[in-house]
Formats: sequence, structure tokens, C-alpha cells
Amino acid sequence: MILYPAIDLKDGQCVRLVRGEMDQATVFSDSPADQALAFQNAGCEWLHLVDLNGAFAGEPVNASAVKAILAATNVPAQLGGGIRDMATISGWLEAGLARVILGTVAVENPDLVREAAREFPGQVAVGIDARNGMVATKGWAEETDVNVTDLARSFEDAGVAAIIYTDILRDGAMQGVNVDATAALARAVSIPVIASGGVSSLDDLTALKNCGTVLDGAISGRALYDGAIDLAEALAVLKD
Repeated sequence: MILYPAIDLKDGQCVRLVRGEMDQATVFSDSPADQALAFQNAGCEWLHLVDLNGAFAGEPVNASAVKAILAATNVPAQLGGGIRDMATISGWLEAGLARVILGTVAVENPDLVREAAREFPGQVAVGIDARNGMVATKGWAEETDVNVTDLARSFEDAGVAAIIYTDILRDGAMQGVNVDATAALARAVSIPVIASGGVSSLDDLTALKNCGTVLDGAISGRALYDGAIDLAEALAVLKD
């Protein structure tokens, strides 16, 4: 399993939210590029970036911070937030991202996901963010009547590289990851699944690793910044 340290970008800073609430942001670094480099130097093999402002605006907002991260590091990075058309997708991939994450458009314009996955094989992931099993979009501000598993299965033949599944009610709350729901989704589809939301201890990582099905990886943010997860120990656990 891969550990994806999360760098959430708001107003050019590295922050963490609680359950996606923009007014509950804690700033952890004024230099996202320095934070990204620290994760790389600690041994992380991927970076998970989120343009929080972009998720609400529907277009990139923290582009300068993302580009600074890409310039400072040489490990692959994936980005979600405000990526809703082919021009933005191609622009980010040309800028050096290894993978873009499509969330809102996966619900509102699934044909775009399919087109992008064909055009950029291995570089397009789907972000599925959910409350109580139902998908939320536009920075988690809008709830839909779309079921998580149904949405994931609809992309089985699309060639997407991964599904990032986030339990919104767990995200940033330090209350543990939803292992059962994540494992159930991974068993329901052949697409690699990455766990997100509430990964707050080594026990969470161990539970995901031993959940009875194979997961591609896990994303953690606040727990790494707060020290609840020792990064070196976490990397060792997932590689063991």
C-alpha cells in the first residue's frame, strides 16, 4: 500500500479542514512547497494535493502553490479540486502532475471522465466523496442521490487509474477511517481504491492493509501534521 500525504491548499497555504468545512481550517504551513519537500525527504513516494478553493470555484485557484510544489519535488503528485474540463486536465498534466482527480464532473459529466481517461491513460482518477454512502460534490457542499458503489461501477470500463474514496464525516475529525465501507467498495470494483478520510493512527493503516481485500493506498493529512502518525513508522508498516 502507498501512503499519500495530503497537502490541502486554501488561499495559498497548507491547511486541514474538519469534515470539509472551509471555516474550520487550521493552517499548518505558509509554504506548501516546503511541506511537500519534507514529505518527499521523509520517504513518501506520492503526494496528494487538493485545491480547496478550486473545488468551490469550479476552476483552479491555487495554481501557483501547486506549481511551486511540482518545482520543488520529483515524486509523482495527484491533484483534485476545480478540474472540470479537458483544457484544465491537459494543462495540469503538461505542468507535471502525474494524475488528476475528477470528482464533481464524475457525477455531472461522466463522459468527460471517459474522454480524459482515453486521452491520458493511467493519469485520470475519480474522486468519490460521500456522506452516509451518498456522493457529495462541489467541495462537498452539494449532496446528490447517487450511491457510491453505483458511481464507481459506472466507470469500470472507462480505464480510470484509481478511485479515491473519502468518507466526509470522518475527514479531519481524527475519529478513524471507515474500513468497512472502503473495503466493500474495493471488493465491488476492479479499479484500484485509495482510502481517504479519518486515517488518524497506525492502527487505521494496519486495518486498511488487513481489510480482506487489496487497497492501492491510503491518504492521511491531519494525523501526519499533528504527529498522531509517525511518518517513518507508517511507511514501514505499509511496506512490511
